[in-house]
Amino acid sequence: MTFDMLKVTLGVEVAAVPRRKALPEHEILLILRAADDIIAQGGRTMLAKILKGSKDKRLLEHELDRCPAYGCFSSLTLDEIMQKIDWMIHHGYLKTEYFGKLPLIVFTDKGWMIEREQRAEEFLREWDFWLDNGIPGVSMEYLKDRNRGMITLFLEKVKQTGNPKYIPLLRQWEQIDYKKVRAMIRDVIKHLESSKMGRG
Repeated sequence: MTFDMLKVTLGVEVAAVPRRKALPEHEILLILRAADDIIAQGGRTMLAKILKGSKDKRLLEHELDRCPAYGCFSSLTLDEIMQKIDWMIHHGYLKTEYFGKLPLIVFTDKGWMIEREQRAEEFLREWDFWLDNGIPGVSMEYLKDRNRGMITLFLEKVKQTGNPKYIPLLRQWEQIDYKKVRAMIRDVIKHLESSKMGRG
C-alpha cells in the first residue's frame, strides 16, 4: 500500500513521514500509553496535546494530565509530535476509525499487544508502591470492566511473583469483580498461599 493509499484508507490527512527514522522503543511506549487513555474517545490532536502537556480545557476536564505520558514531549512542537503519531499510524501501532463523523484513535492488534503488557506491568508496580508505602484502603473498582485479556495477563504476573504480599489486595479485588474474574483471582490467591506455606 502506498502512503497516499494509506491516507485514503484512514480517511484523515496525515503527515508524509514514511521515510522518517524509526522511533526509539521508549517513544513508542510513551505514545501507546498516552493513546490508551483516549482510545475511541479522542483523535490525533488530543493525543498530541497529551504528549505535549497542553493545558487545554477539555484535556484537563477529563483529567488527562494525570496520564503518566503527559508532557513527555513538552520540548517539541505539536507538529513534531503529530509526525511521531503519524509514524505510529503508518507503522501499524495505531489507527484512526470513524465514530460518527469523528476520526478517533484506536489500537491495532500490534499496538494493543505492546500496550497490554505495559499496562499490566504498570498495575503491578502500582501495587508494589501501595504495599511498600503502607497505603491502606485502595478501591479496586478501577480494575473492574477492564479488558479481560489485560486482566488475565496482570493476574498471571502477580501469580508468577510467588509473593503472598499481594493476597490482601487480591481479596479486596475479589469482592467487587465479576464471577469469572473472581475465579481467576481465587486461583492466584491459592497459588500464593501455597507459595507462602512452601516458604514456611
